[in-house]
Amino acid sequence: MSGKTPLDPAFIERQRKRLLAMRAQISQGEEGRASEARSVQEEQGGEAQEYEERAQDLEKKEIYQGLHEVDQRRLENITRALQKIEDGTYGRSDVSGTPIPEARLLANPEAINTAEEERAAE
Repeated sequence: MSGKTPLDPAFIERQRKRLLAMRAQISQGEEGRASEARSVQEEQGGEAQEYEERAQDLEKKEIYQGLHEVDQRRLENITRALQKIEDGTYGRSDVSGTPIPEARLLANPEAINTAEEERAAE
């Protein structure tokens, strides 16, 4: 079994463009959330807050942290998928080297492992 991808070069180029667009979109979302979090902190300044407001702020912070972690994982996978395109191994699993079905790559262009391998890792 060769380590090179069996995918059509035109498909791979479309996927590369999608991955670049996804990376830009996620990065913009991260910047927006960071800016919003800074705004909230600046608005609060040194003012005394009610307990409920602090609880809401904490909840927002936890949500932002969760979104940040998901985005970071996606950005790592996007970066890896782009590297695999450069290496000529896009569409092959990092775990086993087996082909990743094209349908999975269409639905999840940053996929670097088969669905079965992803489930097993979770």
